[in-house]
Amino acid sequence: MSAYLQEIEKVRAILTEREEWKAINPEYAVRMRLQNRFRTGLEIAQYTADIMRRDMAAYDADSGKYTQSLGAWHGFIAQQTMMAVKKHHKSTQRRYIYLSGWMVAALRSKFGPLPDQSMHEKTTVSDLIEEIYTFLKQADARELRHIFVELDEARAKGQNVDSIIQRIDNYETHVVPIIADIDAGFGNEEATYLLARRMIEAGACAIQIENQVSDAKQCGHQAGKVTVPHEDFVSKINAVRYAFLELGIDNGIIVARTDSLGAGLTQKIPVSMKPGDLGSKYCDFLEATPVNDINELVDGDITIHQKGKLCKPKRLDNGLYAFREDTGFDRVVLDCITSLEHGADLLWIETEKPNVEQIASMVRAIRKVRPEAKLVYNNSPSFNWTLAFREQVYAEWKKAGKDVSAYPDPKVVDKGLMDAQYDSSALAIEADRLVQTFQKDAAREAGIFHHLITLPTYHTAALSTDVLSAGYFGDLGMLAYVRDVQRAEIRRGLASVKHQDLAGSNIGDDHKEYFLGEKALLAGGAANTMNQF
Repeated sequence: MSAYLQEIEKVRAILTEREEWKAINPEYAVRMRLQNRFRTGLEIAQYTADIMRRDMAAYDADSGKYTQSLGAWHGFIAQQTMMAVKKHHKSTQRRYIYLSGWMVAALRSKFGPLPDQSMHEKTTVSDLIEEIYTFLKQADARELRHIFVELDEARAKGQNVDSIIQRIDNYETHVVPIIADIDAGFGNEEATYLLARRMIEAGACAIQIENQVSDAKQCGHQAGKVTVPHEDFVSKINAVRYAFLELGIDNGIIVARTDSLGAGLTQKIPVSMKPGDLGSKYCDFLEATPVNDINELVDGDITIHQKGKLCKPKRLDNGLYAFREDTGFDRVVLDCITSLEHGADLLWIETEKPNVEQIASMVRAIRKVRPEAKLVYNNSPSFNWTLAFREQVYAEWKKAGKDVSAYPDPKVVDKGLMDAQYDSSALAIEADRLVQTFQKDAAREAGIFHHLITLPTYHTAALSTDVLSAGYFGDLGMLAYVRDVQRAEIRRGLASVKHQDLAGSNIGDDHKEYFLGEKALLAGGAANTMNQF
């Protein structure tokens, strides 16, 4: 007997124990159970942590099995992403949701739009995780409801329903892992622990934390980034791990992000207890000048020993210390090795451009010490992907002696290759090919387990709204909506065209019938305009 039918029989047995429950239909109760499979955020966190761990093991065996996600700033956006994945690709396998601190700051703060500087309310992140999973669970409820209706109609016609029941038994949920951005931890270690715990309780199985100073955090693609010494960052990794363990998610995932490639400053100089320890290694990267005469020092000067010499580190007027300009690569490698040695599961290296070889060179250096190292990588909208890859192809062709005289030299004409006249050129076609294969190439060559786009739906919302507004408020009027939105929805088979159904109207009608029977006042029926679609 199928799992669905077995569950019905179990509920039927419970109902027979109470005469007062005779009006309850056991099949309807089972349907409601299936439509609400996950009852707590911790259930979701455990379920999705298991998924990520299996996916990580699969990637270790085959780099072609990398994973992907899109950033979502609202539950509806995440829901539509996963509904589209199921519709077009038939499975959510190896597809996740990313929760971006940038989009939380820009779109979800009660203060209004904010820069990506950890200025938004801490609990906005955990609230959004809960919201996303509410919408993903509602997508399950709606899709299962359609199968239940199909089952009832087939039964009414006397048809064989085995295949429909099998679909119920094998139903794949829209609930997928969320990699959630906790920025730099929003304060000290205790603050990081408290927020991590709340995020896990909301359903997060993977928490990404970065090595910037919490109260001076900057967007990864802006200037002015300030990193913390390794022991400070390790303490926050520990705080997140304690939160996972306290809540029973023993296999929760920590993504340790380093911004050192683009960060030239540090807020404090760590104490070195012995030569060659982490504090010593961190200090060795500081820009400093040797002190040849003690009389050179003035009040307020700080000195350190650097490679056996007394040195004065470069300190800015704001009190921050500068790293040597040529140390970014080595600092990234040390950051990543240290994070893995202290319990991080995945790494995130923030780069200034999408270049497979650049990323791979750092990963190769890390894997000399930690062979298991693998990355989460930001396929960032902050990159001008078109320009970056056209310039890359131009440079490669020129180095190979290929004729590039038909194209503007990037060193002479800034952004010249962006001109639309080159869109159909051989150079642009090759650049687009590299963009298309970037994730596959980087997964194979640069150890990238997970590819994400941090804030794509920020841009899609802006673009689609611009297109609609231009036409609707112009000469097109309603044609702008009908042609570019509704007609496109219908022909692409989007559930949103029947927006009442997507929002839960039919589920509500089902419940009314469960509760009141034929006397229920329903929103559906012949007069419902959804029947036009």
